[in-house]
Amino acid sequence: MTTSDHTQPMHSDDIEAALLALNDETGEWTIVGHTLENQYQFSDFVAAFGFMTQVALVAERMNHHPEWSNVYKTVDIHLTTHEIGTITGLDFELAREISAIAARFAADAA
Repeated sequence: MTTSDHTQPMHSDDIEAALLALNDETGEWTIVGHTLENQYQFSDFVAAFGFMTQVALVAERMNHHPEWSNVYKTVDIHLTTHEIGTITGLDFELAREISAIAARFAADAA
């Protein structure tokens, strides 16, 4: 996928292939409707909020912002490209970044 394709709608076969590749690399992302979703658990609220802060910096740099919620130590994330109402390569790129940040938090907690 070229850079210009990152914000184009993906065919369902391409979404499934990208999801398999993402989960091979990072874990438990799922497709729900037209969103790419994951849930993260942290040791406490401070860790969850720290994770969200790191994700916010990356999302701002990418100009691609997640829909998310935080309740105590749980963070739910929903990614979609709002301009076209479905999943694009940009969502998978942000998901990889998010997963890398979560892995760093998990390593720090160990």
